[in-house]
Amino acid sequence: MPPVSKLTKEQIMYHFISGYTAKVAGTEMGVTDPVPSFSACFGEAFLPLHPYTYAKMLAELVEKHKANVWLMNTGWSGGKYGVGKRMSLKITRKILDAIHDGSLEKAEFETMPAFNLRVPKTCGDIDSKIFMPVNTWNDKAAYNDLTKKLGGLFIKNFEKYASGTPKEVI
Repeated sequence: MPPVSKLTKEQIMYHFISGYTAKVAGTEMGVTDPVPSFSACFGEAFLPLHPYTYAKMLAELVEKHKANVWLMNTGWSGGKYGVGKRMSLKITRKILDAIHDGSLEKAEFETMPAFNLRVPKTCGDIDSKIFMPVNTWNDKAAYNDLTKKLGGLFIKNFEKYASGTPKEVI
């Protein structure tokens, strides 16, 4: 996933319903390799209603307040676990500062294949190659394989919410 992407209304709902994160070594006992994890609305166990209900409420609030929604990845960059490294906190802070001061909103964007995410081409003095994850991997075939695998996990996870979620969100 890219370090940051700007979400559309439908993507806000999709990613909120998906509730994707990864358990990584050092943050979870017994975890030695990253483990993809999905929890609808990032709190599935506590949801009495279909997740789309909450996603729709979130999207309505975003629209009402004309808020921008950004998807941040503070996870892995530059290769799979053991090859790449965690996203730099210094870079994450610079991206957050650019969101807060409004400069990232003015950036030029490109679309990341597979996930259809709008990714900025530049952000201040940050090396622009990090924004499109494939650019940070030496092994492009491994990147493509892992991207395909993660995309498949998103699709499989969302199957349980497809009933009750409008097609434009899926």
